[in-house]
Amino acid sequence: MTITPDMPTPEMSSKISVKRIYAAKEPDDHKRVLVDRLWPRGIKKDADVIDEWLPEVAPSAELRKWYNHDPERFEEFRDRYQTELTANPQQQAAVRHLLDLAEHGTLTLVYAARDEVHNQAVILRDYLLHERSTLDGR
Repeated sequence: MTITPDMPTPEMSSKISVKRIYAAKEPDDHKRVLVDRLWPRGIKKDADVIDEWLPEVAPSAELRKWYNHDPERFEEFRDRYQTELTANPQQQAAVRHLLDLAEHGTLTLVYAARDEVHNQAVILRDYLLHERSTLDGR
């Protein structure tokens, strides 16, 4: 099943947001988690821009290289990444961790990509919102 951006409800979206790491940190960001596999260029690791780095939830190196930030490949990238998130036990553990964080306030998924629409953080947000609605519907 492909999870698309129109699936989350407005109430759910208010708890999980996405933001570029280069954007200023704001009070309503609450818990900021970097969800990139690689550390972003130009950001010092000791900079106070994130609360946690969770590289294991990011797409595999192979998938990331295949996608290469090509918007024409985004739909297939979405499908492949969601498959990874569902099939990979390490990624599933990271998803559960993110869902736990979201239960305690706003969760901001932080990423470095220039494209604010076609990136893995957007896919991950939609995936998390879908997973949470599935859990809530039990």
